[in-house]
Amino acid sequence: MKKTIITVVGKDTVGIIAKVCTYLAENNINILDISQTIVQGFFNMMMVTDATACPKNSAVIAGELEKLGEEIGVVIRCQHEDIFNMMHRI
Repeated sequence: MKKTIITVVGKDTVGIIAKVCTYLAENNINILDISQTIVQGFFNMMMVTDATACPKNSAVIAGELEKLGEEIGVVIRCQHEDIFNMMHRI
């Protein structure tokens, strides 16, 4: 399984979840877990996904999601699970 962690942060607007999830579905990326919250108008979402069925490599996915984020006014980061875990170790 090729797990990736996707985070989305920015000012809340209509359609953020729909646009991100549409990209994931079109690229055969399955959402395994998702959490989102809005705090005083700021949107924050974290997803654990499985990109095993996606023909694109992690760098391409990350670049396309970053571009999508720019288009919709949020910051989207995509990291392989191992990198995310190493960055957030105590």
